[in-house]
Amino acid sequence: MRAMRFEGVGRPLRATEIPVPEPGPGQLLLRVHACGVCRTDLHLLDGEVAIADPPRVLGHQIVGTVERGPRAGSRVGVPWLGWTCGECEFCLRGLENLCPKARFTGCDIDGGFAEYAVADERYCFPLPDGFTDTQAAPLLCAGLIGFRALRMCGDAPRLGLYGFGSAAHILTQVAIAQGRRVFAFTRPGDTVAQDFARELGAVWAGGSDEQPPEELDAAIIFAPIGDLVPAALRASARGAVVVCGGIHMSDIPAFPYELLWEERSVRSVANLTRQDAREFLPVAAEVPVHTSITTYPLERAQDALDDLRAGRFSGAAVLVP
Repeated sequence: MRAMRFEGVGRPLRATEIPVPEPGPGQLLLRVHACGVCRTDLHLLDGEVAIADPPRVLGHQIVGTVERGPRAGSRVGVPWLGWTCGECEFCLRGLENLCPKARFTGCDIDGGFAEYAVADERYCFPLPDGFTDTQAAPLLCAGLIGFRALRMCGDAPRLGLYGFGSAAHILTQVAIAQGRRVFAFTRPGDTVAQDFARELGAVWAGGSDEQPPEELDAAIIFAPIGDLVPAALRASARGAVVVCGGIHMSDIPAFPYELLWEERSVRSVANLTRQDAREFLPVAAEVPVHTSITTYPLERAQDALDDLRAGRFSGAAVLVP
C-alpha cells in the first residue's frame, strides 16, 4: 500500500510502499478514505512530541471502512487515543485519557496517512450519516479536543478562542448553538481568519495582541504559544478559566499574580476519552457542524503540513488516499 512515513525529526515525510498491515486480536483493518491533518502532526515532525520508534505513519483523524473484523463494511472514525490498559487508577476512574500506558494513533501506532490502517476496535467510533468522509475527519481530534476543552469552561457565556484553525472553527459553531458569544483571536493582521470567524458567527474577531471589547468568562488557547496564557488572563473577567487545548506549548512567561487573582484559573486538556466521542459526535450532527476543509492527495501530505504551519488555509486540511 502507499503510505507517507515519518523517518526522523526535521525530515519531510517520505512516500513509500509498505505491506498492508495485519490486524491482531481485537483490531480492525480499515481502508482509509480520509485522514485529517493536525497541528499535533507538526509537533511530531518537529520533535516537540516524541515518536519513540520511527519510522511511523502519522495521522490520527481517520475515516475508513472496516475491511476485516466483526464490523466489516461499516464506516468508522479513529481518533488520537488508540489504546489504554483499562486497569490503572485513571482508566478505572473514567480518565482513560491520562492512562500512563496509553498508545496514540499516528505516534505509537501507525496512523492514517496511508491507504490502510489497523485500529483497536474499542477506539473505532460510528460516524453520523450527515457527514461525508472528508467532512467527518476533523471532528475526530479538532472537534473532540475542542469539545472536551469547552466542557471545562462550564456555562461561560462569553468565550474567547485563541488560534482560529481547525478546532476553533468547529467549536465556534457548537458554542453558538449553545447560546454562547464567541470572541476570536488570530495571528495579528490575519484578516482572512478574522473574516472567517465572523462568517461563522463570532461577535468579535481581532489579533491575539488586542483586547476584546468585553471581558471573557472563559478562553481556550489552541495556538501553541505560551505568551497567550497571560494575554488570555488579561482579557478575562473575575472567576474565568483559561484552558490550554494543545498537546505542546512554548514556555509560559512569568506574569504578575494580579492576572490570576480574583479566582481566575488556568488548566490543560490532555487527549480525549471514548465518552467524549459518544457525547460530541451526536452534538456535531445536531448543530449541525459544517467543517471547512481543504483536501490534498496522500502524496502531498508534506505540503498540507507546510500549509498548516504557514496558515495558508481556513478550517482544516484533509488527506484523501
